[in-house]
Amino acid sequence: MTDETTASAADDLRHETAEASPELADHDAGAAHAAEIEDLKRQLLYAQAETQNVRRRMEKDAADARAYAATGFARDILSVADNLSRALQSIPAAMREDEGSKPLVTGLEMTGKELETVFARHGIARIETVGAKLDPNKHQAMIELPSDQEPGTIVQEMQAGYTIKDRLLRPAMVGVAKAG
Repeated sequence: MTDETTASAADDLRHETAEASPELADHDAGAAHAAEIEDLKRQLLYAQAETQNVRRRMEKDAADARAYAATGFARDILSVADNLSRALQSIPAAMREDEGSKPLVTGLEMTGKELETVFARHGIARIETVGAKLDPNKHQAMIELPSDQEPGTIVQEMQAGYTIKDRLLRPAMVGVAKAG
């Protein structure tokens, strides 16, 4: 006889005996209730775990929303930072030394530094480019340039790239050394 046949025969005998013995029927009913209680406890634990997972997911989504809420505004303000940087770079040395225009130049430089400070305070960081290896997750190669650098090394930055916290805000547009 197989184990399955033996178990089936034992269940049949128990069922026949239970009809004649109320104590055994009560025991079986109690065992059934205990099994149902265990199943309900297990379902409750799963429901509690799912509720906790949903709460954690909502907390993470809310934290992300707070951290990255200014992303659109930050992208827009980058063009202002680019224009200010270009303006500072285009000031000739003679104008920097001229007493009449020195306050204007100093004001522009201070504005640039304040903008960098505000960016840093809000987790906006400039991506390192020149001399670094091209990373397609941070850099956008615009041109290949002849260079004595190793191929794939960034040799020129055309537009600065930025991250906000750990996310890319804008890729850096760069020129890359090409193979000789």
